[in-house]
Amino acid sequence: MSSSINPRLTRRLTRLTRLTAASALTLAMSTALSPAWAAGPGREAPKPGAHTAGDPLFTYLGNGGYDVESYDIRYDYRPGTLKMDSSVRITATAKQTLSGFSLDSAVEHVGSVSVQGEPAAFRVSGEKLLVTPRHALREGRRFRVEVSYRVDRGQNPPSPSYPPGTHIIDHWINKPDGFALMGQPDRAHMFFPCDDRPSDKARFTFRITTPKDLQAVAIGTLRSRVTTGDRTTSTYAGRDLVPTHVVQAAVGHFTMTTARGPHGLPIRSYIATDRYKAAKPRVDDIPGQVAWMEKRLGRRFPYTAYGVLGVPGDYDGVALESATLSTFSVEGLTRPAPDIAPTMIHELAHQYFGDAVSVRNWNDMWISEGHADYYQLLYSVDKGYHRLDDILKQRYEFEFGKRVESGPPARLKTAADVLTGGNNGGLLMLAGLRRQVGDAVFTRIERAFFDRYRGTSATTRDYIDMANKISGRDLTAYIEGWLYSDKVPPMPGHPDWTAPQAEKTS
Repeated sequence: MSSSINPRLTRRLTRLTRLTAASALTLAMSTALSPAWAAGPGREAPKPGAHTAGDPLFTYLGNGGYDVESYDIRYDYRPGTLKMDSSVRITATAKQTLSGFSLDSAVEHVGSVSVQGEPAAFRVSGEKLLVTPRHALREGRRFRVEVSYRVDRGQNPPSPSYPPGTHIIDHWINKPDGFALMGQPDRAHMFFPCDDRPSDKARFTFRITTPKDLQAVAIGTLRSRVTTGDRTTSTYAGRDLVPTHVVQAAVGHFTMTTARGPHGLPIRSYIATDRYKAAKPRVDDIPGQVAWMEKRLGRRFPYTAYGVLGVPGDYDGVALESATLSTFSVEGLTRPAPDIAPTMIHELAHQYFGDAVSVRNWNDMWISEGHADYYQLLYSVDKGYHRLDDILKQRYEFEFGKRVESGPPARLKTAADVLTGGNNGGLLMLAGLRRQVGDAVFTRIERAFFDRYRGTSATTRDYIDMANKISGRDLTAYIEGWLYSDKVPPMPGHPDWTAPQAEKTS
């Protein structure tokens, strides 16, 4: 069969076909280059999240553009090496339309990163892990990040925010049969990539694989322990929101002890086995200590479980308010009650102020440390270990030198002052506030502040506003004088207290 076609019509059809093909190609390229988040009415153009949270002391720390909901961390501990294969799964929600985002990270090596199950481009710059997902993440979208990495527990790099010459403690606490963590204030991202700032709290799961003759311990509650061959994986998880700097995970030979606190609160502690008997009397004191704190503040313990971890040997010469599981050197837990019980109350008070109510910025750390020192002192007085005014006078005289050294409690000189700079002045401000407004009003302020900010973070301004509201008085000048002034204010009720002689003549 044959047909006859008009040549002029053929040329017109050919031109039309070429134009149609070109238009289709342009449309295809436009579609490929303009994903579903393309800017338009009511839509935000994608951009990277901020690479810092803007903290005035730890200027490099934290990230913007998202809020973390949970961390799921895996460690594979093997004796004979300080290197440990690890991974973390992070669930977060985008607070803006993200073309990329960063995590704080000081791990030895990052092997791979995926976002929403797809491989993502990444690079490490200083202590930042910069991630570019294949597709932008819409504002309000929940997303998942998985990072495979390796840590070297022999590495303890100093904080980039610390002044040169600052004394550096270890944050990987290595022991002959395992390890423990000490991430405060800004070293948790040595343990896992994260948004390492106290205001971005999250739920934590730890899955730790060890030889079956060792025990893994972590914050939260033991969910499972599964042995395959000669290896055991222990999984700990908690439903409570926790700041990154007070997490804990440890491996070693521990003996677990259990008890019940007020209202049936589970008390479970893990004590280095070779010192368990010597430490047990102090461990047995914990239910009573929780009851004392609950009665003093008038609020139940803020987490679903509590206890202590007693690590063998030294723990950097400190204790840590790791959430649900305060950490001590086991040797400290063998001391007589008057010597160690006040410190146990200090860490217990942190579970309320510092953990459940975390600080917004590190200059607000007096909220955590000042409260812990304050309740520690009240406990010592209640137990007859000290007289209140004797200790307050000593602390008042000490404050003159401390303020010169570290700055005012809420306006510290350097990042290195965070863990000690706010304790003393914070304690004195709280004690003076109680004297001014009376026991009943002061307790109402404390309860209202805790209730309002439990599960989130708070600032110095938040505390001032709550004190003013509950007391019905303008206490701003008093509180700001203690927390921001270069000079030590007069102590309420004690106009005769002055600077020590050495301070007067210097």
